[in-house]
Amino acid sequence: MKCIKLLCLLLFPAVLIAQKATITGVILDANNLPLSNTNVRTILNGSVSDSTGFYFLEIDADQQINIIFSHLGYKDVILNKLLLTTNETFEFNPILRTDITQIDEVTITASGKKTAGAITTIAPEIIRLIPGANAGVENVMKLLPGVSSNNELSTQYNVRGGNYDENLVYVNEIEVYRPFLIRSGQQESLSFINSSMIQNVKFSSGGFQAKYGDKLSSVLDITYKKPVSFGLQIDANLLGASATLETSSKNKKLNSITGIRYRDNSLLINSQETITNINPIAFDFQTYENYTVSKKLEIGFLGTLSSNEYRNNPTSRTTNFGTLNEPKSLTVYYAGQEQNQYKTVSGALKATFHVNKNTTLKLIPSIYHTVEEESSDIIAQYQLGAISSDFGEVSNRRRLGTQFNSARNTLDALIFNLEHKGIFNKNEGKLEWGIKYSHEDIRDQLRESEFLDSLGFLIRPSNIDFINNQPADPFDAPILALESVNATNYVQTDRVATFVQYSKQLDWKSNAVYFNLGARSQHWSVSGKNISTNSQTVFSPRAQIALKPNWKKDMFFKIAAGVYHQPPFYREFRAANGSVNPDVKAQKSIHTVLTNEYSFILWDSPFKLISEAYYKDLSNVNTYTVEDVRIRYAANNNANAYAYGAEFRLNGAFVPGTESWVSLGYMKTEENSDNRGFIARPTDQRIKVGILFQDYIPTIPDVKMYLNLVYSTGLPGGSPNYSDPYLFNNRLRDYKRADLGISYTFVDENKRAAKNSWFRGFRELSGGFELFNLFNNQNSITNTWVRDIDTKQQFAVPNYLTSRILNLRIRMRF
Repeated sequence: MKCIKLLCLLLFPAVLIAQKATITGVILDANNLPLSNTNVRTILNGSVSDSTGFYFLEIDADQQINIIFSHLGYKDVILNKLLLTTNETFEFNPILRTDITQIDEVTITASGKKTAGAITTIAPEIIRLIPGANAGVENVMKLLPGVSSNNELSTQYNVRGGNYDENLVYVNEIEVYRPFLIRSGQQESLSFINSSMIQNVKFSSGGFQAKYGDKLSSVLDITYKKPVSFGLQIDANLLGASATLETSSKNKKLNSITGIRYRDNSLLINSQETITNINPIAFDFQTYENYTVSKKLEIGFLGTLSSNEYRNNPTSRTTNFGTLNEPKSLTVYYAGQEQNQYKTVSGALKATFHVNKNTTLKLIPSIYHTVEEESSDIIAQYQLGAISSDFGEVSNRRRLGTQFNSARNTLDALIFNLEHKGIFNKNEGKLEWGIKYSHEDIRDQLRESEFLDSLGFLIRPSNIDFINNQPADPFDAPILALESVNATNYVQTDRVATFVQYSKQLDWKSNAVYFNLGARSQHWSVSGKNISTNSQTVFSPRAQIALKPNWKKDMFFKIAAGVYHQPPFYREFRAANGSVNPDVKAQKSIHTVLTNEYSFILWDSPFKLISEAYYKDLSNVNTYTVEDVRIRYAANNNANAYAYGAEFRLNGAFVPGTESWVSLGYMKTEENSDNRGFIARPTDQRIKVGILFQDYIPTIPDVKMYLNLVYSTGLPGGSPNYSDPYLFNNRLRDYKRADLGISYTFVDENKRAAKNSWFRGFRELSGGFELFNLFNNQNSITNTWVRDIDTKQQFAVPNYLTSRILNLRIRMRF
């Protein structure tokens, strides 16, 4: 054992230095009212709550700490054996009573407090520090075993065999929507979530509670900060910049956090094979305001504004592909341009009313509006050649044809939500309920076409009969696009969703038992111009049960099961030809998730091993194809499917004072359309490995290293448009990527600048560099299907992603 420990210390050099974690929250009395001037102390230090009951205390990380909450006239609350990792923030809201001393023994490990709700917590500081082409929450989530995304230009992700549309995202209990028309990752730029504004992050990859909405795959639950003092943070790098302002009034009743972000993806896009003149500009403004009206009433406001303009003038592209025996090269010459705009604005109010010590009521109205426009005219002439094995030169070039793609798409979506939630606590039990009304008004115009010709002969749709006897007879048939979509849709959807759930903790033979039982229902009605009105209702029972046995080893077992429905949104109503089918049913999935958490101390540091096995039985499946990040549904329910897998994640302080993890996942998902047999779904990614590692130089601890590595087996390569997916079973190559970040901390909470130093004006200052795609792997997300008109053969040409890129970064806080 000593040899193993010595080897690990040699591999992961570090020194034991004092690192900090934070505990924060609001202290309440028995009437659920804020309690000011409460002492919060450890053996080494202490703090006092303010007039709103808020407290903030820094403690030593990676050590078991006892914390005492005391106030004259009230019995103490004692929090025993609190164990947090470096930079972890733990929220604890104690209630002080006059009749009993409360003692709570909580073991917090690197992934947070054990819960019965199938929730993973992620430290916000990790999200802000870990490098990635799209740094942020999604960048870190892709290192979790059940989450996959083989496109560093996109913030979208798949969870356990689901697609991008099957994930719920909340910010302060307000549901977030993503743009509709974006078709490629390089058009996305910014995620909705501003990482600099985050307080807490919770994520569930399946088996989540009834209080979360109607989606099939996952929940990402974000909480933005409530600042207690002034702060200004600025981040800048070669891809963009951001500024975050935190303010709080003198009486702490009004606080706000506001973020502005700018991003230009040119550095990433220009590393790809297509030579282009590109101008992808994204701007984002977000603010969250919170006002405490009284001891019982609190009002919050979340406002967002984003504008994304994407202009692209491609000139040429050369891609080498094929096999070692038959290497090929595709050369494409372009003319034309692509100009897209995506503009969204949203606003939401959140009123929280504490009726009494047991009951809390919430009212959340929100509105979301997006206007998206696509204008594209691209002409591509392409030729195919063989690569010489001797000199690597391209020979035997053949001109395959000319392709003309045109698009004039516009979408205007207005979504209004009005939601009520309630919580009732009594005798260690919690009853929660909610009702939500939503109105969706979608106005969509699709104008897309593709023309293809070779040597002047126009290739026509295969489903149209005509006779071409040129040159003996003149060819006077009208010119038709090989593929085209021409549709105008006006669709309104009204939804009413309700949920109720009850949770409680019990003691059973000295063992702790947690359970949560609940159910959801949703009724929706679809109407619109030239479509028939249709209504449907679904019901979804769900349950989670957890057991914490009274063993010497810290083990925790959970089982979650339930029925999950995904009522169709507008994208799922719309078929590939642009028509709307209002009769599309809700997709249905029966989840079963088994979980074991084993927490232990190794080398005087906390570790946790999380193991999960799951099975999903899907029916009423609406089949789809994926082109980059664009999903095109068949708008039917003619398939059934399944997904099963196992996942493991070991995380903890591999290097003292840091948090790292290693994850491994296996997953298989297949679908059966019209009883033709099971084939791989577009998200069938079998093996996934993710590594997040943090380290620092022992002699210079201010020099820190952040590394994330991802390996996953190849996804199905897809099929050409309007082709039978049962005839195309190829897979993309395996995805391999490593991103490295090196930073130096000039000033932070533990390293104050000297009085005569010009650094003295900073509360925090760090700078460094990042290497994206460290090993310069050629990864691809989709194939471009090229037709050889002479032989009628179609070639799957991989669309390679970004190569190795150097990025410089600076971060400062005042």
